[in-house]
Amino acid sequence: MTSSLTAEDVRLGMIGTGAMGTPMAHHLISARGRLAIWSRAPRPDLVDVGARAAGTPRELAAQSDAVLVMLPDLPDLEKLLDGDDGLLAGAGDLLLLIGSTSSPTGVRAIAERLHRQSGGRVRVVDCPVSGGVDGASAGTLSIMLGGTDADAALAAQILSPCGTPVHLGPLGAGEVAKACNQLVVAATIVALGEATELAARSGLDLDALWSLLAGGYAGSNLLASRKDRLVAGDDSPSGAAAYMVKDLGFAADVAASTHTATALLPALRALFDEIVDAGLGDRDISVTRRLTARRLGAPTAAGADYAET
Repeated sequence: MTSSLTAEDVRLGMIGTGAMGTPMAHHLISARGRLAIWSRAPRPDLVDVGARAAGTPRELAAQSDAVLVMLPDLPDLEKLLDGDDGLLAGAGDLLLLIGSTSSPTGVRAIAERLHRQSGGRVRVVDCPVSGGVDGASAGTLSIMLGGTDADAALAAQILSPCGTPVHLGPLGAGEVAKACNQLVVAATIVALGEATELAARSGLDLDALWSLLAGGYAGSNLLASRKDRLVAGDDSPSGAAAYMVKDLGFAADVAASTHTATALLPALRALFDEIVDAGLGDRDISVTRRLTARRLGAPTAAGADYAET
């Protein structure tokens, strides 16, 4: 990719049009007027609004200067890199934007391999996001970038229709930032779940409680997005709690590699392991209230209906 290529000139491709990727794709199409996609299943909804479907990852790479990958983790990307129909087979000068929540070490390793196998033609920026499906739909995601100054600057311009991209450091910095984000999110949703159940068992009006506390230091975007679910005890599937197990594992890897002695992280990992072991991993992260109710071993508090759905 030549240094004179601007974000407007970039032919953008995308892999990973799931719950997060689909609304991001819509924003990118609206802003750019075009987007190439590859998906295992046909996506006529995206084609109808301007996307162009590629038949294979190789075909996608051949017609792209940059490819955004919004897959769950690096192993999902690895499967698409090699072989006759893989991304590498079709890649010329290519900027690979990895939006997966992954290990910083893993991102650096895959970038080194791609650089070596492509003779330096393929470069990588990590760009995990925060804000959930709500943020993806609204185009207000926090986008955490790691990479060289030039590549990250181009990535920021490309991704700006989806939210606020910020360059935080060298390759892997985005994943470290996402690990920090997930540590805070996990701690917050656990506190919200426990506090909600405690208040419910004490006879408080939960809606009034969280409306009041939202205006103080207990307020947060997470409370705003999960308040109604916590009050009603509605943890129907949305942002799967099981993903936290993976994400907190990456945070633990970062803590170990930086010799950071965390006190809260081990407890959070154990709690989300408990959620998955209890068969609740597919529930929304607000399932922390349900887990608190189960652990107390007392009757369910008024206002929560934990039917097994």
